[in-house]
Amino acid sequence: MGAILLGWVATSFVLATAVTMVPIGRLADILGRNKILRYGILLFSISSFLCAISQSDIMLISLRIIQGVGAAMIWGPSIALLTSVFPPGERGTAIGINTFAIYCGISLGPLLGGLLTQNFGWRSIFYFAALLGTITVILAFWRLRKGEWVEAKGERYDITGSLILIISLTMFMYGFTLIPTTLSAVLILFGIIGLFIFSWLEAKVGNPVLNVSVFRKNRAFILSNLAALIHYSCTSAPIFIMSLYLQYNKGFSPQYAGLVLVIQPVVMAAFAPIAGRISDRMEPLRVSAIGLGANCLAFFLLFFITGESSIWYIATSLVIVGFGIGFFGTSNTNAVMGTVDNKFFGVASGTVATMRHSGQVLSMGILLILFSIYIGTAQLTPEYYSAFLVSAKVAFIIFSILSFGGVFVCLAGGKAAVKTKKVT
Repeated sequence: MGAILLGWVATSFVLATAVTMVPIGRLADILGRNKILRYGILLFSISSFLCAISQSDIMLISLRIIQGVGAAMIWGPSIALLTSVFPPGERGTAIGINTFAIYCGISLGPLLGGLLTQNFGWRSIFYFAALLGTITVILAFWRLRKGEWVEAKGERYDITGSLILIISLTMFMYGFTLIPTTLSAVLILFGIIGLFIFSWLEAKVGNPVLNVSVFRKNRAFILSNLAALIHYSCTSAPIFIMSLYLQYNKGFSPQYAGLVLVIQPVVMAAFAPIAGRISDRMEPLRVSAIGLGANCLAFFLLFFITGESSIWYIATSLVIVGFGIGFFGTSNTNAVMGTVDNKFFGVASGTVATMRHSGQVLSMGILLILFSIYIGTAQLTPEYYSAFLVSAKVAFIIFSILSFGGVFVCLAGGKAAVKTKKVT
């Protein structure tokens, strides 16, 4: 496969997950969060096996889209399910444990992926995912068969609104990946128009997929999600940048580079439960502001990296990034879920997950724009290593500025949340 199609193996999954998260969250509110979660695990497992036996690039990418929908069915209802089960004073701790598990997976993923690919080929990754998925399906249908949480049972599902949202988000985010082409501008424009049409229609229907009128008045909810979008727009590309930097500019082997990079998710996993407990005792968005502040500092430090930077300087920066992400992720999710009624838990969970995946796409989009400016379409041969480092440094200063702005979004959202609680 060529570089562009290879990139779409990853992008198709993230894009499919991002655009279906809110519609699936609403479906979970109507049909049952437990049910959607279990069938999502089943769909993910089946599509993983089919990815392993795919016979063409188009078949693989198509199956990755289906796999992404399965992932949305898992991630969308999961936080809503946790929020339904645990009372407000314990939600942060529960979400922190859940985030800890996610970050442990992020830590193990690259190491396991590299080991499997090197020894058994790329298909083994999907076979392994299918095996783990099958075990999880058995556990889910065995241990989660009792109890259901259906806060919007009997309400009609807004199919038209869901389709408009999915198509509009797809055009907008796909267009962003094509910058700076003419097609990208057209797709982004149509995507924005589609989102405006979606907002207009949702305000008029009886049972919308996203209750715009309710969320529009909920300033804390809006600012919490905006903070999430900013955060993930800043934190997704840096790990990719550092992977290339360590291999090209520092000359590390892929295996050694992977061991260095695992520092970040390990620290993330360590601090996620701590942040969850703290966010149960103080305004969660203020805890989130600490995380974004740490990210701002870390990206500012990474702006000064050179080919001669010490491993200790790099490791320290990655530790600060890991601390920032660990503190932000749990507390922000707790903040979002604490701003809505039980009836909207599925949609709120899907919304913050959409912000996360949209941010990941935007983060890589920013990096691709910088690559096109400083490197163009050339391959990363030694003569372009210095140009790559310049583009990386510009990306880090952009991410540092965005994180700095995000701190104030969190603080404003925290004040809004406190006012809402007082009114209630």
